[in-house]
Amino acid sequence: MPLLRVCGSTIFAFILWSLIRRLRAQKSPLAHIRGPIKDHWLKGNYHRIFQDGRRYNLDLVHQYGGVVKIYALLGQEQLYISDPLALHHIVVKEQNVYEETDMFIMGNRLIFGEGLIATLGEQHRKQRKMLNPVFSLANMRELLPVIQPIADQLRTILTAKLPADGSVVEVNLLPWLSRGALEYICQAALGHSFNTLDPTKDNEYMEAIRTLAPSTLRLIFLRPFIPMIVRRFSLYWRNKMMDWMPSDALKNLRHVVSVMDSASKKIFADKRAALENEGFVGNAGNRMQGKDIMSIMLRANASSSNDDRLTDSELLGQMNTIIFAGFETTTSAICRILWILAERQDVQARLRSAIRKAKRDYADAQNLSGPWEDVELPYDTLMGLPYLDAIVRETLRVYPPTSLLSRTARQSSVLPLHQPIRSASGEMISSVHVPENTTLIISILASNHNKEIWGEDASEWRPERWLSPSGERLHLGDGEGNSMSGASLGVKNGIKYPGVYGLMMTFLGGGRACIGFKFAEMEIKQVLTTLVPRIHFALPASRDEYGHVKEIYWKMNGLQVPVVRPPAGDNVTAQVPLDLRRVCEQDFLVNQPN
Repeated sequence: MPLLRVCGSTIFAFILWSLIRRLRAQKSPLAHIRGPIKDHWLKGNYHRIFQDGRRYNLDLVHQYGGVVKIYALLGQEQLYISDPLALHHIVVKEQNVYEETDMFIMGNRLIFGEGLIATLGEQHRKQRKMLNPVFSLANMRELLPVIQPIADQLRTILTAKLPADGSVVEVNLLPWLSRGALEYICQAALGHSFNTLDPTKDNEYMEAIRTLAPSTLRLIFLRPFIPMIVRRFSLYWRNKMMDWMPSDALKNLRHVVSVMDSASKKIFADKRAALENEGFVGNAGNRMQGKDIMSIMLRANASSSNDDRLTDSELLGQMNTIIFAGFETTTSAICRILWILAERQDVQARLRSAIRKAKRDYADAQNLSGPWEDVELPYDTLMGLPYLDAIVRETLRVYPPTSLLSRTARQSSVLPLHQPIRSASGEMISSVHVPENTTLIISILASNHNKEIWGEDASEWRPERWLSPSGERLHLGDGEGNSMSGASLGVKNGIKYPGVYGLMMTFLGGGRACIGFKFAEMEIKQVLTTLVPRIHFALPASRDEYGHVKEIYWKMNGLQVPVVRPPAGDNVTAQVPLDLRRVCEQDFLVNQPN
């Protein structure tokens, strides 16, 4: 076995040496674009951009503008883009030119199968045509009350930890919110429960999904080699190379993919059999009644023409893709919001008061009895709560769960710029020539922090920017059917970012925008309106044996990773420890009636 590993390492070293020789022999076509110097001979600037890189990413744009030259692995030159006009061309106007990278497509196909994030061109358009109606507002309205019990169960678990006398208990929210998010997406997408909120039951699938993102992040510097390996080596030899490579992360990733694949195939087979028998299937209880996303998609696919119909492998790919995409990002967003509420007690009290008023008003209108905290708001009421909406939008703008995406130029093109940049020679240029095969990094973070578009306080978390002076929600042309009402939020001289959600780039835009963003928004709001009325959140106040208080810090490692800083924490383990207690009357706005 050691000999095989030596052989594998030798092959990898040869591939690496060959790529370095080829890249060094090429003349730079981006010499006129300014950017930081190369920080490392192998990693370039990537380790600073993708590893705890929030401040570095924002500083890049502040120093060099909306287009920056950066160095990727092996010194490869790439473009780092945050200019709104350039991004409009990339994700909307010329999306056929700027496609996902081979590394992204092939890597996702190996992990998830032939889902939306692993296909290009006509195949991707066909899949999206099939899935768009699945995430319609009508389906979201039907789904909301069906998945409310998940939020209720999460609240019950957390409140059971809190003493009745109102004393404080420190709880690490991350594992519970992760379990809740996975249960949400599994029941909503598959009509299947993995019992993730029951800690007494072993759950191999949950553990696999939970460790997928960390495993892939640990292998980030191997991802550029995936296209070459897939093209040049058969499946047999790729599996052999996996066996030979001395990497626990690779072995773990292989196990994770195997667990996901087995579970998905079993659920898919059960769903298919139930559809053929005109019945519903799933262990999430009879309340789903075929309203889950997979059941809707299977029925739509069965009634489609042969040209539009998806293959079984494509349908399986959608299952894995939807679950992973709907798990990590939503968990991160809810954790971040609760952390903000813990830090900003005034915001928490105002939100709790707004939720109480909305639930009481709805209960009165419907002649409902029982505690107001248990009232379930219908979809349109939930989504229309102004202050809740402002908090969610502002959090997703300032702290996008995914901060960076990549594209590659399939042919030479020219990107026009809204804001000219200074070239390496000192002249101002208003467009950038992009050679064929150039990789571009789309900076969602920098776009959402653009001071020209969002104001001088763009990096400040201020939910009031989404509200009118009277506290009503501003109706923006945000891709959700609304039109501009004279507000300038997110628009400057007719220039705006091409995002599908609130004029921001968090869920991207164009033909590859996040297809499930309405579901994610709905889930976040449902969880908040269920937890906040009964639970008060505060930053941890307890000290360790040396008197150190836990300071939560969010690392930007591709995804947002919350850790506890030394000396109270190890700065590595993902966690969100907050002080929780039962809500009392003092936790509402003073001037709001009971």
